[in-house]
Amino acid sequence: MGALIIAGKTTIIYAFLILGLRLLGKRELGQMSLYDLVMIIILGNAVQNAMINNDNTLGGGLVAGTVLLILNRLLNELTVRSKRAERLMVGEPVLVVSDGALLPGPMKQQGVTGDQIMAALREHGIDALDDVHMCVLEVDGTISVVPRKAPVLKTKRHYRGLRLP
Repeated sequence: MGALIIAGKTTIIYAFLILGLRLLGKRELGQMSLYDLVMIIILGNAVQNAMINNDNTLGGGLVAGTVLLILNRLLNELTVRSKRAERLMVGEPVLVVSDGALLPGPMKQQGVTGDQIMAALREHGIDALDDVHMCVLEVDGTISVVPRKAPVLKTKRHYRGLRLP
């Protein structure tokens, strides 16, 4: 019975953390700052007791760990099989710069600052917004930059490094 209680609590905590991290926005996933790392460490410590209560045994830890691995695998399978689940859990790319103009609404919604966009431009060798056709906040939190001079090509969709037809 103790293992079932740990499994149930672990499932609830997992769902809570996935939802909470998803609601924070894509940018939180792209680049972790020092305070993001500290938050993740503290989160792990904070939810540990909620999952296993006073069961600090090896068995309790193994049950919680096994449940987390299984839930993660199931969630990955769900997002691979269902476009709707993928869109809900992973999200979609968001345009944050269009023809050299910052788009404040999407930027605010996704938690992206002008300084972050300018850093992405510099990483791509661009020093002015006027030289940008578009910037897209990708689902993994990175910012893709398309220079104004570059032709926009249609490409096939890629998923986890594999080209899909």
